Amino acid sequence: MKILLAGGSGQLAQELQPILLSSGEVIAVDRTRLDLSQPESIRQAMAEIQPDLVVNAGAYTAVDKAESEPELANAVNGIAPGILAEECEKLGASLMHFSTDYVFDGSHGSAYKETDSTNPLGTYGKSKLAGEEAIRKAGNRHIIIRTAWVYGNGGKGNFVKTMLRLGKEREEIRVVADQIGSPTWTGDLSAATSQIIPLLGPETFGTYHYTNSGVCSWYDFAIAIFEEAEKLGLPLKVQRVIPITTAEYPTPAKRPAFSVLSSVKISALLGTHPPHWRQGLRQMLAREVK
Repeated sequence: MKILLAGGSGQLAQELQPILLSSGEVIAVDRTRLDLSQPESIRQAMAEIQPDLVVNAGAYTAVDKAESEPELANAVNGIAPGILAEECEKLGASLMHFSTDYVFDGSHGSAYKETDSTNPLGTYGKSKLAGEEAIRKAGNRHIIIRTAWVYGNGGKGNFVKTMLRLGKEREEIRVVADQIGSPTWTGDLSAATSQIIPLLGPETFGTYHYTNSGVCSWYDFAIAIFEEAEKLGLPLKVQRVIPITTAEYPTPAKRPAFSVLSSVKISALLGTHPPHWRQGLRQMLAREVK
């Protein structure tokens, strides 16, 4: 099987690339060869590579910046996935695409199922939802995986890396405590992705939710990061983590207050539940020490 991995330099793709090797030949491409903001670049790369499977790990992920760059966010997140899906249909190839909890508005009282109504609050969420819709319109040979609060060793600006950096520099850090979700390590997300590949087919195509299990606030997550980092002997200066409200930390983009995703459907497909988020955090931090 020939696998085209788009977004090859991103934090998820860096984790996916070695894991996908067990499924076939992996051709990882970054924007120099496949620029998701340029439709012709996508079509050309697809025609040259002729993959059996496309794994799209590329996205415009700057949630706040998207408010001032809506056209670029929509080109990468909204239009490009549809073009990838169209080209897959032509080749008889399958597409695996990653979407986000931000397609929901966060007003739900329980974990979001795949069938729940979407209502994104900001430009980023709207662009990601447009991408999902474009894929579905192009055909059925796809799996869309919505995930949330993603972090990995390859990332620069993810929450864990940011907390580790601030924890070295500051004695006091203020963190939002009224947004609730499930932190997801790229290692676990990538492992689940590779487990889905042998199952690809008409019975399994569709939309799934995958996050690590367990629920917390950003504040809870920050506390856990510093507790686990301290155990590993990572350098920390931080003494106090202060819980604050979303209103006390205004951002250009509105974020869902509750974005827990139900993993019932994907657990049934894989025959196993996602590992707890704290377990994923430990594994990620252990790699940081090496």
